[in-house]
Amino acid sequence: QGDRTVTTNSAKALALPLALLLTFEVWARATHLQSDSLAPPSEIVMALFGAFADLSILAATRDTLFSAFTGLAIGTIIGLAFGIAFGISDTLNRLMEVTVEAIRPIPSIALLPIALIALGFGYRMEIVIVAFACVWPILILSRAAVRSIEPRLMEVARALRLPPAQRVWKIIIPAALPRIFVAFRLSAGIALIVAVTVEIAINPLGLGAGIMLAQQALRPDLMLAYLVWIGAIGYALNVLLVVAQRRLFGRAALSGDGQ
Repeated sequence: QGDRTVTTNSAKALALPLALLLTFEVWARATHLQSDSLAPPSEIVMALFGAFADLSILAATRDTLFSAFTGLAIGTIIGLAFGIAFGISDTLNRLMEVTVEAIRPIPSIALLPIALIALGFGYRMEIVIVAFACVWPILILSRAAVRSIEPRLMEVARALRLPPAQRVWKIIIPAALPRIFVAFRLSAGIALIVAVTVEIAINPLGLGAGIMLAQQALRPDLMLAYLVWIGAIGYALNVLLVVAQRRLFGRAALSGDGQ
């Protein structure tokens, strides 16, 4: 019954979008739509298949995901290290609070001119900007997770006289991991968004550059096909991470989501 309910809910969720797409398709065909920014859904699907056939969209996907995942990994490592340090040490947290809150609101895209001058076009610039964007959710949520650990666990660590490194590895990280994984899920979405945005704005590679090339070639069907594919990648990434979270943490995953 549970599987049947999930299937029914999924069908209901898809009903409205499919109805809207069908309505737009009929309207576009009836009015012989001529636009530089819109295209009938059937043409978008055909353009998507064409991009797969010539492998252009796969090459662009490889470039975007490489930059996004590399930046995500770097941002996660940095954010987790600082988040745990700030969560453990009240003194360090107070000393760095103003600095963190002053830097955190800076939009990652605002770093484009500096990154371009320092690193030039290519993967390095994009990875650095993605990493900067991913650091903050990991840092903030991991700090909160560490500070919310059951005090008795820390008392056990002190009673066992564990060195700081072992205390972090054996007590703090396992206890905070469900909430840290939630931060990782959030950062994964941010990484994909920022990578595509950088490519649209300035970096001539990846899916963002594919969108711009299609727009310059007056191919709204191909431009929208790239957007649909980016949405599909983001959805699939989130589903995979949700499944992994539930498999790894069970009920703790729900509490980590605040549900």
